[in-house]
Formats: sequence, C-alpha cells, structure tokens
Amino acid sequence: MRLNSPQINIITKACMKASKLLIRDYGEIENLQVSTKGPGDFVSSADKRTEKILIEELQKAYPDYGIITEETGVINKSNIKNRWIIDPIDGTMNFLNGIPQFAISVGYEEENEIKCGVIFNPIMNEMFCAEKGNGAYLNNSRIRVSNKKKIKDALLVTGGPKQASKIKDKIFSEYINVSKQVSNVRKFGSAALDMAYVACGRFDGYWQRELNYWDVAAGIVILKEAGGFIDFFESDDEAPLKKNILASNSNIHSELRELIIKKNIE
Repeated sequence: MRLNSPQINIITKACMKASKLLIRDYGEIENLQVSTKGPGDFVSSADKRTEKILIEELQKAYPDYGIITEETGVINKSNIKNRWIIDPIDGTMNFLNGIPQFAISVGYEEENEIKCGVIFNPIMNEMFCAEKGNGAYLNNSRIRVSNKKKIKDALLVTGGPKQASKIKDKIFSEYINVSKQVSNVRKFGSAALDMAYVACGRFDGYWQRELNYWDVAAGIVILKEAGGFIDFFESDDEAPLKKNILASNSNIHSELRELIIKKNIE
C-alpha cells in the first residue's frame, strides 16, 4: 500500500495490536461478560478492552490529539483541530453472536475533515485503508466502487432501525420504497463494513439513519478515495455526531437519493 502518513501508520499498528485479543475473545464468545448498555444495544468487555488499547496506542504517538470514542466519550476536548474518531467494535451484536461481520474503525480528522481511516475485520483479515489523495486499498490491492449504472440492477445494503428508535415506521417505509425499485437489499449489521463494501464494489450503494459519527468516520475517506459519493441528509445541528447517510458508487447516487428524499416529501 502506498499510504504512508504518520497517522495512517499509527492507526494500522493500533488496529493490529487491538485485534489480537479481539480474535481470542471471538473464539470464546460464550465466556464473555456482557452488560446491557441500552435496549438492544450491548457492550461487551471486549469492546472496552479494544477501545482501551486503541486509545493507549494513539495517545502514545499523539498525546495532545482529541479523541471521540463510542464507549469513553470525548478525550482532550480542547483540541478540535486534530481528532481520532474510534469505534472499537462496529457490529457488536454480530460479534456477540459469533458472526464474523464486525470491524475496528478508526478515522483521523483534521480541521473538521477526515484525512485518513482504517476499517479492519480481524476475523476475515481484511483491512480497508485510505488517505485523502492517495486512493483506497483492501490489504495491498487498490479498490474502486462498482460501475453499476442503473438503480434497478443495484445491490444495496442498509441497517437499522435500533430497538429504541422513535422513527421505526419511517425507516421501514423507506426500506419498502427502495427495495421495490432495486435488485436486492441486504442488512449485514456493521455500518463501517457496509461502507467499505461499497468502496470495494461488493455493494453498489448504502443508506442508513440514526448512525453515530464513529460508525462512519473511517468509511467516509475510504469511500471517497474509492470513487464513491456520500450525502449526509436531514442533518440536525443540535446533534452533530448523529448522522443519516447515503453512499454509493456515484452512478446511481441521484436515483437512490431521489427514492429516499422523494419518499419523505410525499
């Protein structure tokens, strides 16, 4: 891979270190201590340990950088110029059920823009990386979005709603509307990997509501560098870390956007 900024090297190293214990835990799912974080939203000891290792490795290299994490919250709040955005296990429910569709996701943000990121599925040994201006890679191979031209032929992926969602009916209605117009829709359970899969052409597009910034931060730069388009729609200024996302190979973007936006205007 021709990615060589200090930040991407640090992220890669941190992900590899954190993944060793995660792989071990995955092999011992039944013994994991699991506590309930909220309705339908679980956090495991593996989540916390993975995050701790990532934070330690990143802080060793850049002690003053800000950090936004799923479990710990915000560290070094005063530094909003340089920030790590961390999701230790994106796809926790999959992980806890022994399904190998989850990932460590770490993005590096500078001046409010994601400059580089890594999404690593340790069970499949697939590491998606990208730096702004240097392309996107899966392990050592350059990746590009698909070249599917028509929405009716597209394979899309989505997620949600969460159990506690107050807009379940809206999300289900949206799903029905989109699925009537496309070849197939999948639901895999990890937003980070969904974006990575669009980036490498496995899926043609992805949309989801009520995500958190750490779910998608690394995916933003990976998808853009692979030639994809991203929209954040119906943003809420009072909740900047909450995201509704629409991502695609760019060819089907306007059609997919119209299906979602049009449905909500009606």
